[in-house]
Amino acid sequence: MRIRLKKTTNTAASKLLAMAKKGSSNATLFFIFVSFMLFCAFFPVFAPLPSFSSHPPHHSHRDTVNRKFEIASDRFWKDGEPFQIIGGDLHYFRVHPEYWEDRLLKAKALGLNTIQTYVPWNLHEPAPGKLVFEGFANIEGFLNLCHKLGLLVMVRPGPYICAEWDWGGFPGWFYSMNPTPKPRSSDPTFLQLVERWWSNLLPKFVPLLYDNGGPIIMVQIENEYGSYGNDKAYLHQLVTLARGHLGHDVILYTTDGGSRENLEKGTIRGDAVFSAVDFSTGEDPWPIFKLQKEFNAPGKSPPLSAEFYTGWLTHWGEKIAKTDADFTAAALEKILQKNGSAVLYMVHGGTNFGFYNGANTGGDEADYKPDLTSYDYDAPIRESGDIDNSKFNAIRRVIARYSSVPLPSVPSNNEKARYGPIHLQRKAFLFDTFDFTNSANVFESETPMSMEYVGQFFGFLLYVTEYKAKRGGRILFIPKLHDRAQVFISCPSEESGARPTYVGTVERWLNNKLSLPDVKCHFNINLFILVENMGRVNYGPFIFDRKGILSSVYLDGGKVKGWKMFPIPLHNLNEMSNYNPIRQAAYSAFSENSSSRKKLIYKYANTSKEPAFYSGQFSIDKSSQVKDTFISFNNWGKGIVFVNDFNIGRYWPLRGPQCNLYVPAPVLKEGDNFLVILELESPDPELVVRTVDEPDFTCGFSGMSVHQL
Repeated sequence: MRIRLKKTTNTAASKLLAMAKKGSSNATLFFIFVSFMLFCAFFPVFAPLPSFSSHPPHHSHRDTVNRKFEIASDRFWKDGEPFQIIGGDLHYFRVHPEYWEDRLLKAKALGLNTIQTYVPWNLHEPAPGKLVFEGFANIEGFLNLCHKLGLLVMVRPGPYICAEWDWGGFPGWFYSMNPTPKPRSSDPTFLQLVERWWSNLLPKFVPLLYDNGGPIIMVQIENEYGSYGNDKAYLHQLVTLARGHLGHDVILYTTDGGSRENLEKGTIRGDAVFSAVDFSTGEDPWPIFKLQKEFNAPGKSPPLSAEFYTGWLTHWGEKIAKTDADFTAAALEKILQKNGSAVLYMVHGGTNFGFYNGANTGGDEADYKPDLTSYDYDAPIRESGDIDNSKFNAIRRVIARYSSVPLPSVPSNNEKARYGPIHLQRKAFLFDTFDFTNSANVFESETPMSMEYVGQFFGFLLYVTEYKAKRGGRILFIPKLHDRAQVFISCPSEESGARPTYVGTVERWLNNKLSLPDVKCHFNINLFILVENMGRVNYGPFIFDRKGILSSVYLDGGKVKGWKMFPIPLHNLNEMSNYNPIRQAAYSAFSENSSSRKKLIYKYANTSKEPAFYSGQFSIDKSSQVKDTFISFNNWGKGIVFVNDFNIGRYWPLRGPQCNLYVPAPVLKEGDNFLVILELESPDPELVVRTVDEPDFTCGFSGMSVHQL
C-alpha cells in the first residue's frame, strides 16, 4: 500500500503541532519532576541540561518566514509541517571540493532532502593549534553549497567520528603529549582539548543553523558511544559545550546501535538530546524504533535510522563488500512506508586519499585489518560518482513513492578517460634520500621511539641500529609492532659501503619472528627497519593505537640498544611538506643532469625489493580532455602514489582486492602531468602503469572473507 504524508494547510499543521506540544497529565509531570530532582541530588556531577523544546513553538504562516525545525508528537516538523528525513551520508573530506556539487546534485536526484556528514578533527587540526579550514577542509563552503542546493544538513562533529577514518578523527599528535589525553572520556586533559577545538569549530555553524536561515537541522553528540563506554559525565560535558556555542534551539542527537545495552550506555535520558538508532540492513526496524522510544521523552521519538547501511567497508585482503540492490531498497521501504526517517550510510562513499584510512581489529589488537584506499562502500553513488547502477535505481524508485516533492531528473555519469601507459624511471632508492651522517633530522635513543613521539604522525619511519655478526645468523623478534615493517641489513666496507639487502617483512597481524642470514662481515652489520603506519584503528576497544616499534627489539632473545629514528616527510591529504622528496623526484626525473651516484643505482635490476621512487609523466592535449581516470597497479607490489603532488593513496594489489586507484579530474591538468610512486617491494619489471577508465576490485588472494548481504 502506498503511503504518503497527508498535505495540510499551515493553519491545520500549526494546530496539530501546538496540540502535540501540550504536556501530559499533571501527575505525570509531577512524577517526572520529582524523579529528576532526586537524580540530580544523587548525581550532582550531571548539571541540568536544557530541553531542546522548552521554548514556545514558532508556527509557519503564509505571510511570514519563521524557520523552525523541531520534534513533537513523535515526528519531525519543518516550519510547522510534518517532515520525513530521507537523507544520506556524504563526507566532504572524501570528495575533491570541485566535485562536491556534482555529488550533492546526484544525491538530490536520488531523492534525498538531507545530507549527513562527519567532521574529522585530525584533518582540521593536523598539528597542535594549526587550524585548517581550506581545500578539502572547507566545511563552511560545503555546508553553504548544501544550502544553495536546497539540502538540509545533519552535522556530526564528534569529537569521535569512527567513519573508517584514521583513529576515528582524533589527531595523532595526542600521543606526543604528556600526559597523553584519554579520548572518549571525562579525562580533564582530553576535555580541555575538545573545548579548544569546538570553540573554533562550532561557532562556524551558528549562522548556518536552520533557525538562523541555514541548512543545519541537527548536530550529533559523539558517535555510537554506547558501543564503547559508559561515561555519562563525558556525554553531559559535550552537551554543555555544544549548547554553550550553538544555543538551546538546535536539536542535539546521539546515534547508537539498536540494542538496549547500547542505548542504555550511549544516550542521555530526558528531552535535552534526541536519541536515534542504527541497525543492520534487513532487520525488522519497527521493534527497534519501539525500543528507541524508551530512550526519548514522551512524544519526542520520531523513528530515525541515522545509519541505514547501503553497503559495507572492505579491508585489504578481503573480497570487495557487496549488498544486493533490491534487498537494500526493500529494507529502506519498510522504514519509509510507516513515516519513518532514514539516512543512507553511505549515499556516496568517496576515497580515503592520503594516509587517512582507518582500520579495525578482531578479537585482539594484533588482529589488525586496515581499510582500502577506496571507500566506494557499494553505495548508490559510486566512488567516481557513477549512478548508472542497479542500487541507485532501486533506491530511487522506493524514495519516489514517499517523497513529498517530485524527484529531479537523473544526471549522467562523469566521463572517464584512458591516457595510455605511463613509462616510469627509477629516480632514487628511498635509503639514498637520507643523510645518515647528519644528525639534524635524526632522533636517537637507547630503545625505539614511537612514530608520534618523533612527530611522524602518518606514513613511515626508518629505524636504524647495528649488531655483531654471528655464525648461523640471528633471530629477530619485535613483540609489538604497529603496523608493518620491512627489514634490511648491510655490511659496510672500507670503501663506499654495501646496499641494504632485503631479508623479510614483519607484520602486526602475524607477529612473526624473522631469520637474519649469516653474513660474513668484518664490521657491525647495519640493521634497517622501515615501519609503515597503515592507519589507526577507528572502532572498538583497541582504538588506542600508537604507531611504530612500541617495544624492545630482540636478537636471539637479547635486547637491541642504540637506535636512530629517521622521519620520512611525505605529505598527507590537504597539506604540503617543507621538504618534499616527492616533488624532488618528480621534477628531477626530467633533468638531464644526473650525478654519478644516481647513474650507479640504475645498474640494479628492476626486481630489487629495496624501496624506491619511480617517476613518469603523461600529457593531456586539451582542457576538454581532462577527465576522471584510474591508475592500474597490476604487476606492482605495494606503495603510495602522487599525481601532480596530490597524495592519491595506497596501492597493494598483491593483497587486494583493489587494483586501481581513482584519480579525479580536478587533480589533472592540461599539458604535462607528473606521477611519482614510492614502491616498497617489487615494481613491475617493465616499469609501466596504465591509466584505465573503470575500477577493478579483483586483485589479491581468492577465498578471503567478505561481508555480503
